[in-house]
Amino acid sequence: MKRRYARHRRNRAAIFQGSDRIAEFLTRKWARILDYRWIKELWAFHDNRIAGRFACEYHNDSGTWFRAYSNENWEFRSDGLMQRRIASMNEHPICEGDRAFRWASPVHPYDH
Repeated sequence: MKRRYARHRRNRAAIFQGSDRIAEFLTRKWARILDYRWIKELWAFHDNRIAGRFACEYHNDSGTWFRAYSNENWEFRSDGLMQRRIASMNEHPICEGDRAFRWASPVHPYDH
């Protein structure tokens, strides 16, 4: 089953148009983000809108670890595709010893 993405995606200064270009970008992005550990907190949802907080840790192929935080608002079209995403994110390198998300599975434990 082919994934469906909205028609536009912006990543910092780059704008991707078309589902195929977006899928290619995301495939390249996820190939560089290794041992990804992610937590999320749902703040609110109503009709076709969701607001949440996210935190993640991962390393790149050079072994540098990063932690990132994000607050995001999503709005979806009637066909289920995202039509708007507003996000405030930061990302910074961390020492391996400063990692906080150390569970084995990519899915975080329920009680974390």
